[in-house]
Amino acid sequence: MSNNKVHVKTGDTVVVINGKYRGAKGKVMQVSPKEGKVIVEGINIVKKHVKPRQMGEAGGIIEAESALYADKVQLICPKCGRPTRVGHKINADGKKVRVCKKADCLAEF
Repeated sequence: MSNNKVHVKTGDTVVVINGKYRGAKGKVMQVSPKEGKVIVEGINIVKKHVKPRQMGEAGGIIEAESALYADKVQLICPKCGRPTRVGHKINADGKKVRVCKKADCLAEF
């Protein structure tokens, strides 16, 4: 039984750390914690054959982003701009926030 937590959220900027798209950066469009996958803008493009559903609607081959495992992406810190692991800490007002794990940064986001 896996725990269904993903270290990135929708809207985060990430970099792909291995595979065909290694080094590519993009914005997370969708997160699926149950599958442990994310969809990143402009990454993992696949061709889909689409059938026309209504009269007058065009069918054909479209290009769309496909999901990739969340393990393959690393968050980019909004402050220092480097790929980083995500840490958590409790703020002074009791809110849990994500922090950059780089020793010289430690930014909250």
